[in-house]
Amino acid sequence: MYVPEHFKLGDVTEQHALIRAYPFAALITNSDAGFEVTHLPTVLKSEGALGVVECHVSRANPHWKEIAKNGRGLLVYTGPQAYITPNWYPSKAAHGKAVPTWNYAVVHAHGTAEIIDDREWLVRHVGELTDQHEVGSAEPWAITDAPGNYIEVMSRGIVGMRFTIARLEGKAKMSQNREVPDRDGVVAGLKQRGSEADAKVAGLVAAEAERARKE
Repeated sequence: MYVPEHFKLGDVTEQHALIRAYPFAALITNSDAGFEVTHLPTVLKSEGALGVVECHVSRANPHWKEIAKNGRGLLVYTGPQAYITPNWYPSKAAHGKAVPTWNYAVVHAHGTAEIIDDREWLVRHVGELTDQHEVGSAEPWAITDAPGNYIEVMSRGIVGMRFTIARLEGKAKMSQNREVPDRDGVVAGLKQRGSEADAKVAGLVAAEAERARKE
């Protein structure tokens, strides 16, 4: 991934924070047959130098067999993103030298996956994955809500993976290449447009602008 220094997303702590906030990833592998991509929810574990990701795929998905052979893969996590119109820049009104762009945050986790085909592990994993996403619910669902051995039966249809991260790349393009007044204009424009993603990007642009003011 091309990451100019001014768009680099902090350290491992910040990169892990994005993964935990946006845990739905694209798992990409490459073989003689070409690229394979599977989209899947993940759980990040604070193990090793860069972390371990646990996840699962459908047993019917042939992608896991390719992973079992090769192991190497890439997990792509996409954070908040938003279209940026040059109409928000004060500099555009002054000289017109501005073009549209896109602000976004992403993390690429490179590593090696180990296939886990163990019922006990899979049930535990599904429980952790569920708990991760049920946090904040008024009445959180738990796997114990399911009848009898239903979860055990359902787990037969999936295959687990432990993905050991060997390299992390993080990028947060949040108008750092614009002068502070333009950044302030982006924040105001995003807040006025008002979607949930816009609000999150506005917060990140504002934080970067505040950091620039202090430098």
